[in-house]
Amino acid sequence: MSLLHALSDWFAGIIAALTALLGLGGPTAVTLTGYADADYVRVGPELAGRLVELAVARGDLIKPGAVLFHQDDTADRAALEQARAQLGSSRAQLANLLTGKRPAEVEVVVSQLHEAEAQARLAERQLERRARLAATKVASVQDLDIAKADLDAANARVRSLAAQVAVARLPARADEVKAAEALAAAAQAALDQAAWRLAQRTAATPAEARVDDILHWPGELVAAGAPVVSLLPPGAIKVRVYVPERLVGTLKPGQPVGLHCDGCAPGITGRITFIASEAEYTPPVIYSTGNREKLVFLVEVRPDAAPERLHPGQPVDVTLPPP
Repeated sequence: MSLLHALSDWFAGIIAALTALLGLGGPTAVTLTGYADADYVRVGPELAGRLVELAVARGDLIKPGAVLFHQDDTADRAALEQARAQLGSSRAQLANLLTGKRPAEVEVVVSQLHEAEAQARLAERQLERRARLAATKVASVQDLDIAKADLDAANARVRSLAAQVAVARLPARADEVKAAEALAAAAQAALDQAAWRLAQRTAATPAEARVDDILHWPGELVAAGAPVVSLLPPGAIKVRVYVPERLVGTLKPGQPVGLHCDGCAPGITGRITFIASEAEYTPPVIYSTGNREKLVFLVEVRPDAAPERLHPGQPVDVTLPPP
């Protein structure tokens, strides 16, 4: 009886092997070899300048807002002080136009007005006396005409000085005020620009990250936009794998896959986040000779948890679900 069982098991194994060899069984999972990569954040200056200080080192774990590096800001500080002085001057000129003449200047014109008013009153009394004398024939008509002319001149001076007092108390003309306001606004814009340029000389990290590499060192002249520090944020790790053309049609974004690497704990999973729309030949770094000279599609996978277990450049086996 045991011999029959042994023979039955032997025939079942042979049948299973032949079924798998001939592809007669159900679909099976496919494992491909890819490699870990990352989306780096490369931070550089907004403006060209000389690097004077690095505040981080390779491998540092930094928090959001941590300072990364400083550029030489001597010229920018001088420009900021100049812009502040120009703004103060422009605002003072505008205030002067809005308030009219100074109180002391207005007081001088008011004093002249009071003097003219007194002279006008005196001329008026002289005219009254000349009129009485002319009525009794003591004064001539010519004397009366002179008194009238003196009174008219005195009144005219009073009116002129009163107008000058009113003008002295008025602000400048509207067009002059607008011109001064425009100059003040331009000075404010120059100050804002100078402050912005000075702020750009210090770079900070936009998010929590690990310093992966230093690309420039103090003393070097760094072009605008050239990266100085390369950062690796949490969750930026991904796995890149090249999938043969015959399999890519069975994949879709969001599909779960299995991941395995040397020294990693079992059970790592991930999800497909990107499938290339164009095919290419097997890349120069070939992990499997079976894929040589075949069309493949780049597929990217993000680990579901603990992406820090993978390191960029590390080979990773990706197990695709059965088609």
